[in-house]
Amino acid sequence: MYFAMTDEQRALAETVRDFLADRFPLSAVRAVFEDTTGDGHPPELWKAFAEQGWLSVLVPEEHDGLGLGLLDAQVIARAFGAGVVPGPWLPTVLAGEAVRLAGSAEQRAALLGPLAAGELVATVALRAPGGAFDASGIGVVADGAGRLTGTASPVEYPAVARVAVVAATEPGAGGDGAPGVGLYLVDLAAARTAGEGSGVGLRPLSTYDGTTRLGALELAGAAGERLPGSSVEVLAELLRRGAVLAAADLVGTARTAITRTVEYDSTRVQFGRPVGSFQAIKHHLADLHIGVLMAEHAVLYAAHAIDVGLPDAVLATAVAKAKANDAAEQATGAMIQYHGGIGYTWEHDAHLFYKRAKRLIGTFGDTPQHLARIAELTIDAGAAAGGD
Repeated sequence: MYFAMTDEQRALAETVRDFLADRFPLSAVRAVFEDTTGDGHPPELWKAFAEQGWLSVLVPEEHDGLGLGLLDAQVIARAFGAGVVPGPWLPTVLAGEAVRLAGSAEQRAALLGPLAAGELVATVALRAPGGAFDASGIGVVADGAGRLTGTASPVEYPAVARVAVVAATEPGAGGDGAPGVGLYLVDLAAARTAGEGSGVGLRPLSTYDGTTRLGALELAGAAGERLPGSSVEVLAELLRRGAVLAAADLVGTARTAITRTVEYDSTRVQFGRPVGSFQAIKHHLADLHIGVLMAEHAVLYAAHAIDVGLPDAVLATAVAKAKANDAAEQATGAMIQYHGGIGYTWEHDAHLFYKRAKRLIGTFGDTPQHLARIAELTIDAGAAAGGD
């Protein structure tokens, strides 16, 4: 079967890339990156996200959204990776997905419209520091009254988000008295106003990637509003969607890193020849191109599998994130190396791509976690079924 993006999706990708190149080029990204005291949330960029419909891509039409699928959202995420774009797009979109998947009609009506319009910045707090890519990685516990206690970290843009979707274990809520999983809305804006009495603490975290802002959400009896459709399965679905969007960002970063490196090595002359013509370099760049291409298609298929509910969606997600992690790590590393001495300088843009990739590689499951999932779904499952 021939599988590729539609003409509409390719047009969307071109529109996003052209807009960013014109309105938010790398010079603007660098200004955010180097402003270590800023919130990393350019208001003019966020306004553009809303005006262009990039925040509403997954919001249903009845809530003033575009009602499109993950395959369309990954187009935007890939373009943002290519432009190393800052801002809380990913956590906001993912918080919207949590509300869409598990929220009540009232919660969806209250949150999805403002989210689509750019009036609401949101984030997700789904795991403890170093937590696994599943329900066992949750670091917050909910009591019977919806009070939340524990730590979620790292959380993207908690200092500017109005609301956070927090994953919490619910003792005795699962089958046979086992812990269940709930997703809770925590009003961060109200907590900031209330101060210490809210039970919500925010501890800023340093990060080498200046295209984002991170923090630890420390809860001590904080009030949470439960999404009634919460379950272990909904959390797993949310994590898969986050993994696919992070993987799309990574392949966008990797593709731009390779493209810029090839352009540079095609014009950089050494010993009377472009360095890109040297066999050791051109063969490695060709290998990197193939790796990025395979990762791009893996992400496309994973998004499609989730959209239509294919039985291999879990496996496809693990493959996509593992491949995107490897492709981005190798491509951005090669970008620094094959730009020679200039690639190691702060003034060159190579480190922007490298640092973004290094951060996202550990987001929504690192490579060992996804490789373990692949082994579990293939080798272990085959052995259990009596296969060779």
